Amino acid sequence: MRPLAALLGAVLALAGCTQSPDDNADRPETSREFPRAYRPVSALGAYEVSTEDQRDDRGEAQVVMDLAQIGAGTTVADIGAGEGYYTVRLAERVGAKGRVLAVDIDPGAIQRLGQRIERERLDNVSIKTGAPDDPRLPESSFDRIFLVHMYHEVGEPYAFLWRLRPALRPGGQVIVVDIDRPTDQHGIPPALLFCEFQAVGFRLVEFVRKPELKGYYAQFEAIGDRPEPAAIKPCNTAQGKTGAQ
Repeated sequence: MRPLAALLGAVLALAGCTQSPDDNADRPETSREFPRAYRPVSALGAYEVSTEDQRDDRGEAQVVMDLAQIGAGTTVADIGAGEGYYTVRLAERVGAKGRVLAVDIDPGAIQRLGQRIERERLDNVSIKTGAPDDPRLPESSFDRIFLVHMYHEVGEPYAFLWRLRPALRPGGQVIVVDIDRPTDQHGIPPALLFCEFQAVGFRLVEFVRKPELKGYYAQFEAIGDRPEPAAIKPCNTAQGKTGAQ
């Protein structure tokens, strides 16, 4: 009976360690090879930072573009472009030799942004529809990728950042502007932001708090090889650390 008991014990132990197929049933199929982010997510589009005039009055876009070193000829992706506040200002800054790709997942926002770009005759701007877990960017195409007041709405950050990373050119960087508060209140604590980026192979280059932003500015660069999805260690939301720390 001893071999049978040992076999039964091994089977029960294996069953206890095996993840149920239903554990990922609430997630997109395209994200299930990546770890789950154990943090709440803000509702899409339910929060307005300020009107465009208010943002311009405090110089928000100018401060961010200066910090990001956006100049003539820069190629930029504006992810979560919405109504185009940053898109149109980036287009003016990068000039005729630069390019701006505006990405959003909301068909209504895409339509309104297209009308605005046509109305303002922004020939250096293109528009693309992204996915919640994939910005769908062409590889090796961008000097800067902007994630302004939108990263806290990303429900699958590890899949999203993993798929975003190859779009950077050598020396390219990702720019995040957000607010230091819980992720279900339209912000993200900096420690958690740093951790999620680090888990996918990014290094923090610069972090500043600015009154013009009513929040903070963070700049990241990719380092080393992109990890395999199964090797990504999710962050502990309470401590802003990976599960391995």
